[in-house]
Amino acid sequence: MSEPILLRHNNGPIAILTLNAPGSLNALSDAMLAALKAAFQALMTDRTVRVVILRANGKAFCAGHDLKEMQAGRAAPDKGRAYFEDLFARCAEVMQMIPALPQPVIAEVHGIATAAGCQLVASCDLAMAAEGTRFGVNGVNIGLFCSTPMVALSRNVPRKVAFEMLTTGDFISASRAAEVGLVNRVVPPDALGAEVEALATKIAGKLSAAVKIGKRAFYDQIGLSLADAYAHAGAVMVENMLWRDTDEGIAAFLEKRPPDWA
Repeated sequence: MSEPILLRHNNGPIAILTLNAPGSLNALSDAMLAALKAAFQALMTDRTVRVVILRANGKAFCAGHDLKEMQAGRAAPDKGRAYFEDLFARCAEVMQMIPALPQPVIAEVHGIATAAGCQLVASCDLAMAAEGTRFGVNGVNIGLFCSTPMVALSRNVPRKVAFEMLTTGDFISASRAAEVGLVNRVVPPDALGAEVEALATKIAGKLSAAVKIGKRAFYDQIGLSLADAYAHAGAVMVENMLWRDTDEGIAAFLEKRPPDWA
């Protein structure tokens, strides 16, 4: 029997999801999107998991949509319109599930992350890349503007950087990706896994309820006006302050002792 297209194993409070279709450069095929959706649905209510790592097997993180499947969709009487509408809707749903998860999601990127693969990186809360990794939204090179990847990309990097990438199809290096904010940092390839797990472990050591409420507030306030953002964030902090574990955390800090969190 062949291995699943998406692997999952837990390392304590850290769930590690591994894209496992190296032969297609981990393309976001119909099967891969379905597997990611199922995994995210399971994580949504999994209180044992505090952080999620998204990594990939093979020589590339993700090369985007499966072009062979997309071309096959053209055989339908409507030339693929219904299939393409459904595909991009399903992909958008999966991408939006990542910021909606209660756990922070860290992309562990190597090789290449192109088109919808770059979108996947941009959709994650955090990202770390190996030196030598390349990023691109290069659909324009084959006549398909990366309009859906553009949504996540343009919310991560400056507008002019995103527009240049989208209209030229040029790749950027890992160091440039870090410079413009697409990834948090770049590390040697042989240190990538350990560095990502160290970051995940640090986050997992925080009060999980505080990280959860903070992640939700982070995304909720971004689209608000300045005044509304402060009003929303203030209300969240009031709720957070009233928790027993927050009271204990502040008392422990003032008393210079470890917190006794429930």
